[in-house]
Amino acid sequence: MSSREIADLVEARHNDVIATIERLFAKNLLRSSRKSRRESTGGRPIDVYDLIERDTHLVVAGYSDEHRAKVIDRWQELESSVGRVIATLPNFADPVAAARAWADQVEQKNLLSVEVQAQATKIHSLENLFKEGMTHTQFCKGLNGVNVMQVGNYLESRSWLYNESKSGTRHRVGSYARDKYMTEHQHEVTPHGKDPFISYTPILLKKGATRLYDLYLAGELPMKKTWDGLFTHNKALRAA
Repeated sequence: MSSREIADLVEARHNDVIATIERLFAKNLLRSSRKSRRESTGGRPIDVYDLIERDTHLVVAGYSDEHRAKVIDRWQELESSVGRVIATLPNFADPVAAARAWADQVEQKNLLSVEVQAQATKIHSLENLFKEGMTHTQFCKGLNGVNVMQVGNYLESRSWLYNESKSGTRHRVGSYARDKYMTEHQHEVTPHGKDPFISYTPILLKKGATRLYDLYLAGELPMKKTWDGLFTHNKALRAA
């Protein structure tokens, strides 16, 4: 335990704890290393001693019962944490256990490498698929096997869109997805012989494209019956 932690536990000035430690060293009562280390606290570096448990109890012997109890409790925490670490280590004297631990480490490293590669592939695919100003229909056309005609209804079921027309399908962006996954472009339409009106076009945002792509890879988008089961992206990528 460091002299700095001791000072915190007994609510004393660090310099006073250092003075006690050096006094006990002078009497040859401590068995810890006499060599201190430099520790930076954001200000002027200070000298810090690291003491074994026996010596720590000697240093705090003159403090109150409450302060000594804090030090004892902290030592038990330290011993418990060390015990947990040791319990997780393999028995290196057993060649089978050591080999299994090495194999587990290699497997974890390989899995991480696969995850990183998959993430890189996903980012590359999205960069090729998504362009600013795309509709959800245009984006999904680049996803192999997706039933593009059903995507609007699917997004309606997820509250991304809602239908403002009772007689047909005129989708608007729902409050759940607005400015998070999708936005809207609006323009005025002037039919011949009729009053002009404002038409709204749902536009996919990049975060929305990422979420749609995740749903696609999870097999949740509506797919064509003729889908070949491959999660490829666009013609150029499939050819590659």
